[in-house]
Amino acid sequence: MRHYVVKKQKLRGNIQIPSSKSHTLRALLFGAMGNNKTVIYNPLFSNDSKAMIDALKNFGACFEIHPNRIEITGVNGKITSCDDVLNAHNSGIVLRFCTAIGALSTRPVVVTGDHSIRNARSVQPLLNGLNQLGVRTESLKGNGFAPVLVQGTIKSGIATISGEDSQPVSALLIACSFANGPFQIDVRNPGEKPWVALTLNWFDRLGISYKNSDFSTYSLPGHTRYDGFEYTVPGDLSSSAFSIAAALVTQSELTIRNVDMDDCQGDKELISVFQQMGALIDIDKQNKTVHVKKTNALSGVTVDINNFVDAITILAVVACFADGETHIKNAAIAQQKECNRIMSIATELKKMNAQITPTKDGLIIKKSRLQGAEVFSYNDHRMAMSLAVAGLGAEGETRITAIECVGKTYPTFVSDFNKIGADIKEAL
Repeated sequence: MRHYVVKKQKLRGNIQIPSSKSHTLRALLFGAMGNNKTVIYNPLFSNDSKAMIDALKNFGACFEIHPNRIEITGVNGKITSCDDVLNAHNSGIVLRFCTAIGALSTRPVVVTGDHSIRNARSVQPLLNGLNQLGVRTESLKGNGFAPVLVQGTIKSGIATISGEDSQPVSALLIACSFANGPFQIDVRNPGEKPWVALTLNWFDRLGISYKNSDFSTYSLPGHTRYDGFEYTVPGDLSSSAFSIAAALVTQSELTIRNVDMDDCQGDKELISVFQQMGALIDIDKQNKTVHVKKTNALSGVTVDINNFVDAITILAVVACFADGETHIKNAAIAQQKECNRIMSIATELKKMNAQITPTKDGLIIKKSRLQGAEVFSYNDHRMAMSLAVAGLGAEGETRITAIECVGKTYPTFVSDFNKIGADIKEAL
């Protein structure tokens, strides 16, 4: 198992964030469901992207991979068969979206994944929604997790789905948009709304008809068909958090490029939270850059993080360097990500001398003098990168085990960070 060795270091210069994982995966799926040819420029080439491409090939789409683009020949909204078990690997989006799309076929589709997918990423809310629309669904181990079986096709009607996790909601909306409608989707406890809004932004882009009432009730006529398209993937605002945070915890000056603040990604809200904490950050929308000035003092804040809950681990790291206390709230769904991110980040930062306390739906963090330690990523990319940033601001050496997961969203993380002065080494 590989690990990072991280030492405290000042940073300088500029860094370009990778392309958006969430947009890349949606572009791949919508391209595969379109008619004729789609071209995706500047995609994120990652483990999750490969998992999505392999799954969509099983649905009949054809892909040509080039250094800076992916060309897709779509299936025109029609899933006729699936010749193999779909493997989502570590991707919750592939698990939920391809399970839902599989229900457009009359033949059974089986979807599985890695240990995290099979044990931590529940698919039961989506199965419940599909079942209400006439789809045969089964968690093959009977516990609400993968491997799962679905056999359609989806029938017009009304379904109610739990919405604390946005991905099952997006998945059901996407599948119903292609099925023979009309449909009404009622969502209980809608959460992570910006991620559903990102899916609806794709609906708007492609002319997919829908009505949305406060993210609680959706109406879709179904029968969607559209021609292929060209699309350039913007930078990943979730990934930008790590370089911005690294500048803050090392009191460095840094310019982050490829940051489109006009994009609909919800994680851009984290930048305003950093500013509330006292971070000196200039945003240049025209040139798509964020400039972090040397910030000598940060202050704790109280944050409802539900709209950008994936940022909980990196915000917890920055909070260790902020005066007073930081209270992170409304993050219960973070317990059902690649790992239980509330308990995991608290456990590992405590090893580094952090004063951090988990609550039922978040964290309380006091300013701490972090010390290097041996920590574990739980095979979660956001945990691995957050702990690496913590190591850049901690005294001594930090060793992070199980770092292969970083390829999920940021394959060039180490090389990019070392170019701006970081001291991160990979070793066995």
